[in-house]
Amino acid sequence: MSNRRPLLRACLPGPFRLSHPAFPTAPVVPRLVPLLTSLLASLLCTALIAPPARAADDEAIETARTSRQIAPGVGLESYDRLQADRWLRIDELVADLGGPDGVRAEYLGGPGRNPAHPETLAEAAARHPVGPGRRIVGAVNGDFFDIRATRAPLGPGLRAGRLLHSASPGPGGGVAIGFGTEGDGRLLRLGLAGTVTLPGGAVRPLAGYNAARPPADGFALYTEDWAGTALPAAATRAVELRDGRATGPARQPPGRPAPGTTLLVATGTAAAELAALRSGDPVAVTARPVAASAGPAPVTALGGREPLVLAGIPQDHDGERNNAAAPRTAVGLAPDGRRLHLVTVDGRQRDSGGLTLTGLGRMMHRLGAFDALNLDGGGSSTLLAGRSGATALTVENSPSDGTLRPVPNGLVLTVPAGSGRLAGYRVEPLTGPARAFSGLTRTLHATGHDSALGPAPGAPRWSATGGRVDPDGVFHALRPGPATVTARRGPAAGALRLDVLGPPTRIRPTSDRIGLTGTAEAAGFGLTGYDAQGAAAPIEPRDVTLRFDRSRWSVTDDGRGAFRVSARVPHATGRLGITVPATGATAELALGVGLEELPLTTPDDTARWTGPGAAAAPGALALTPARGPASATPPGPVPVPELARSVSLWVTGDGSGARPTVYLADADGTAVALRGPAVTWSGRRRVSFPLPKGAQPPLRVTRLSAAPGTRPGRLLLDTLTAATPPTGPAPATPAATDPVVGTAARVAARPWRFAVVPAGQAPPPGVDFVLGGGRSRPGDVHRGVRFLTLDSGHRTLDAGAGLARMRAVRAALATAAREPDTGAVAVVERHAPQSVDRKEAALLEGLLAEFRRTTGKRAALLTLDAPRFAAGRSEGVLSVSAARAERTLIGVDAFAAGDWLSVRPGA
Repeated sequence: MSNRRPLLRACLPGPFRLSHPAFPTAPVVPRLVPLLTSLLASLLCTALIAPPARAADDEAIETARTSRQIAPGVGLESYDRLQADRWLRIDELVADLGGPDGVRAEYLGGPGRNPAHPETLAEAAARHPVGPGRRIVGAVNGDFFDIRATRAPLGPGLRAGRLLHSASPGPGGGVAIGFGTEGDGRLLRLGLAGTVTLPGGAVRPLAGYNAARPPADGFALYTEDWAGTALPAAATRAVELRDGRATGPARQPPGRPAPGTTLLVATGTAAAELAALRSGDPVAVTARPVAASAGPAPVTALGGREPLVLAGIPQDHDGERNNAAAPRTAVGLAPDGRRLHLVTVDGRQRDSGGLTLTGLGRMMHRLGAFDALNLDGGGSSTLLAGRSGATALTVENSPSDGTLRPVPNGLVLTVPAGSGRLAGYRVEPLTGPARAFSGLTRTLHATGHDSALGPAPGAPRWSATGGRVDPDGVFHALRPGPATVTARRGPAAGALRLDVLGPPTRIRPTSDRIGLTGTAEAAGFGLTGYDAQGAAAPIEPRDVTLRFDRSRWSVTDDGRGAFRVSARVPHATGRLGITVPATGATAELALGVGLEELPLTTPDDTARWTGPGAAAAPGALALTPARGPASATPPGPVPVPELARSVSLWVTGDGSGARPTVYLADADGTAVALRGPAVTWSGRRRVSFPLPKGAQPPLRVTRLSAAPGTRPGRLLLDTLTAATPPTGPAPATPAATDPVVGTAARVAARPWRFAVVPAGQAPPPGVDFVLGGGRSRPGDVHRGVRFLTLDSGHRTLDAGAGLARMRAVRAALATAAREPDTGAVAVVERHAPQSVDRKEAALLEGLLAEFRRTTGKRAALLTLDAPRFAAGRSEGVLSVSAARAERTLIGVDAFAAGDWLSVRPGA
C-alpha cells in the first residue's frame, strides 16, 4: 500500500480519505479503495477524478527568504509570504533524523526547578539533559496544556522510553508524534495500559498517569515526573505510596510527589476503594504506553491535538472551533519518517496574520509533510535555533505575546557535539546588514566553530580588502565598492563581503522621540545613514558626536551598535543633537522624562458616543449591558499620543461586576482590546489600561464597551486620558531637494517628455503623452521605458488586491529584464495611503531596488494625485509624487549615464 500512496494522495478527493494506520476511525470507504486504485493505475488520474479546488490561502507569493545551516543534517528556513488576505512570517527547522549525521528529536520538558514558576522554552532548553557528546541545535514548543489550572500538558509524553504522562480526557485523544530507536518518526495515538492491584488482589485499570485532568471515574497516579504547578483539584484526596505500600493520606495541599513517593488518586466510584486503604496496605501499580497502531511504542513522544495531514492528504477542519487564523506550531514528517519539519507561523500581528488549521495543513503538505500534527499555538508558538559556533539558542519567530510564554514541554533537536577543534569562523556585523559607509566604521564579530558547526575557541587575526580592519575587528571603509573582511587562525577562516556605500548625505534616528517614565527607565535608539542614492546602512556611536544637556540626560554606547538614553532627573524635556563629523550630516530627536495625563475626551465629549445599550447621561456615557455587551463609538477619531503608556477612563459603578473595555485601532487598523476589571465598587473611580508593547502607533480609540456582570447593572463612563512622557513635538526634518528636480531647460534637454496633469488643465506642449486627470495611459513600453500602472483603489489585504499588484510588478520586471531595448521600468500608482499598507510599499521598493541591482537597469515609482510634490530616491530607485493641484513635467532618457529623469513641478 505504501508504494501507492504518492499516486493516491495526488489524485484522491477529500471525501475518499484512506484510513491512516494510527487513526483507524479516519473517514474511509473500503469498497471503493480497490476500484479507485485500479482506475488511478489505469487512467493516471484522468478526468474521472477531478482534482480538488485550490484554496484561497494557497494563493500567495514569497516575499523574502533566508536560509542557514544549523548543524549537519539540520537547517533553518525563514520566509515571508503575501497571501490574498494576510501577511505571513514562517520559520521552519528541517532535520534529517538518524542516519550518518546522528540527528535526534527528543522530548523537552518535565519538572522544573520551581513548580510555582513554569519555564519558557528557552529556559527548558538550557537545562535539557542532552547526555555526553551531544548538543542542542533547535527546539519548538509542544503540547496544549491546562493553562487555567495545573499548566501540565494535556497529551501523552515519553522521554528515552520512559512514560512521563498520559493523555487527559478531551480533544486530542492521545494523538502524538513519536520517534523510534532509529530516530524515524510517525504519527500515532498513544494510550495507557496500567493496573492498580488493591489489598486482597482486586485489580483495577489505571486510567491516568501524571494526567493534567484525571478521569471522571477511576484511578490515576502521580509521580516525581509530574510537571504541573499544582496537582489537579481531584488529587486533594489521595493516598501516598512508597515501596509498594500505602503510607497514609496525602499531605495537604498536595504538591509534587517526593522522589520514591507516588500519589494514588481515585475519582467517582473508585473513591470508596481509595478511602478504604490503610497505612501499610500493599498496592501495586503498573503503567506503560500503548500505541494504537501496529508496531512498538516509540522511545520519544509528544502529544498534540489536530492531525493536519494524514497519509499525504491535508485535513479539512472547516467549521471547527479552533480553525480561526492564529499563531501556529506544527510538526510534519516525510513518508519515510526521516525528514522532520518543525514549523511556526506568527500571528495576531500586523506583519503576520496567522493561519487556520485547514490552511496550516495545506502549507505543511506543500512543505513535504506526509503526516503532520498541530501543536499548541497562540502565545505559546516559539521556535529556537542555534547559530554556527554559538553555545545558546536564538528565538527565531516573533511570539504573539511579545515575550516568551512559559510552556510545559516541546521538541528539541540534538546532534553529536563535534570535536571542538576550530575549523572556521562565522563573521557578521555587530548590527544590521553587511554594509558600511566610506569614511566610517563597522564593528565585526567572528565566532569560531568546528567542522560540525559547534562552538570552538580561538581568537582570529583580521585582514581586509577595500578597507582596513583593526585587531579587534573594527573595519574602516575607504572607498565605495565591494570589500571583504577575513578572520583567520591557521587553516580555519571565515569571510564577510561588505558593500561599501558612498558617504552618508543624511542621517535619521530610528526614533524621533524618546520618552521615559522616570530615572529607573532607559530606552534605546539606532542611527541609520543614507548615501546620495538613498542606500541605507547603520552608523555606529564611534562615528558621531552628540550634543545634549549632560546634567539631565545620559546617552551612552549600548555595546550593540546603538545608543542607550536614561534620565538623571525625574521630570524634564530636551533635545539630543547628532552629527557625523566626517560628512557634517546632522539629526535631532526630542527627549522627555516623567508622565503627564493628557485629556483625550471631556465628559461632554464622551456623552455624545452612541451604540447599542448606550445612552447619554449628565456629563457621562451610560452603558447598560443586558444579555450581551453594550458599546458605543465616538462621533470622530480619538487619537492616542504616540508615546502613551496607558489610557485611563473614569468609571462610575454600581457593584454589578460589569467589565469595561477600551477598543483601539493601530496604524494598520488592527483592533486592540484593553480589558478592565470587574466593577465591584460603587461610585466614581479611575481605571487605567496599560497599552501593550506590541501595539503599533499611531493608535486611536474606536469604541468603549461594558460586558454583563454578575447581576444587571449600569456603568457611567467619562473623561478618557492618556499618560505620556512630555517630549513635545518631534524635531522637524528639512526636506532636501533631489537632483532630479530641475529647470525647464534640463527637462527639455531629455530625448522625450511626458506630463502628469490634473483634470481640467491643459497639458504642456511637446510631451509624448499625459498621465492623470482621466487621460490615456502609455503603452507597455515607450522609448526604452516599460510602464506599469497599478490599481491602488483597494486595500492590500482586500480580496487579494496587494497580491495581484505585486504579481503584476514581478511579471513586468521579469519581462523588462529580458528586453534588450528596455532600459528602465516606471511603476505608476495613485496616492492611496489607506489602501497600500507599509509592507506592500516596502515590498514594491525592494523589488524595484533588486531589479536595479541585478540588471543594471533603472527604476522609478511615480505617484499621482499626491497632496504635495516630492522627489527622492531609496536604494537607487527614484520616486516622484506629483501634486494633485499642479502639472508636473518629466523628461526621460532611459539609457543616460547618470540620472535618467529630470522633473519640473508646477510646469
